[in-house]
Amino acid sequence: MKRFALGFLFIFVVAGFTVFLAQGSSNELQKPKMFAGEKLVYDGKLTWKLRLTFSVAELTFIAANEPNTDNLIVKADAVSKGTLLSIARYSFLQQITSTIDPNNFHILKTTKRDVQKERVRESEAIFNYKDKRVTYVETDPKDKMRAPRRIASEITDLTQDMVSAIYYLRMQQLAIGKRFEIQVSDSGLVYKVPVVVTAREQQKSSLGKLWCWRIEPEIFGIGRLIERKGKMIIWMTDDERHVPVRSQIKSEYGKIDIKLKSYSKT
Repeated sequence: MKRFALGFLFIFVVAGFTVFLAQGSSNELQKPKMFAGEKLVYDGKLTWKLRLTFSVAELTFIAANEPNTDNLIVKADAVSKGTLLSIARYSFLQQITSTIDPNNFHILKTTKRDVQKERVRESEAIFNYKDKRVTYVETDPKDKMRAPRRIASEITDLTQDMVSAIYYLRMQQLAIGKRFEIQVSDSGLVYKVPVVVTAREQQKSSLGKLWCWRIEPEIFGIGRLIERKGKMIIWMTDDERHVPVRSQIKSEYGKIDIKLKSYSKT
């Protein structure tokens, strides 16, 4: 496997609920503070080309109010487990923390820790809306002598990171046929992603059998977030919470299916 590929796909599939940033007007948005105290846990399974299916990852999203500020903090973790870890001996841990200004839903800062077997990278992205710029710095904590990797890109007020966009989408009004073009910043780069709501379908989940919006983002292809062949689908509940209950992605590695394991709100 190429560096980052599988671990990235997992954090993306449910951080995959990331790429559906709807460019709606402010009067369409629900209050972002409704997410504080929420915890979402997902189980990721991989169906290999030989049609073998096994658990490979657990993903967790926790949203909370930042102490002494109005900011919303969202922490997203993807941890390898099961057959991938015990047989393939491939391990990964991806931890992303996003700091969001709930007044205008601007992503302010993204910190990331990315562990792929022995390889470790730590990074921070700072979003400056006055200068319309995101500045990304990546370091290797195992090699203090290695020069930091720095990238800067132009952004707009609608730019989100791979986690904050999940929650931005959840605040939008959705309907069959609705189309969006979104901007997602990852590792200092900014991508445009076409998205369409293609259907309203029932899905079995840990919350019960619910009507859901079926959302299809174009994340694969040249110049896209993932420069490979593939397809991605997201199912999000048709209620005011818009909880992502399932995501499916087909790629060269087979089919990845991520389903909601538990939902809680304090």
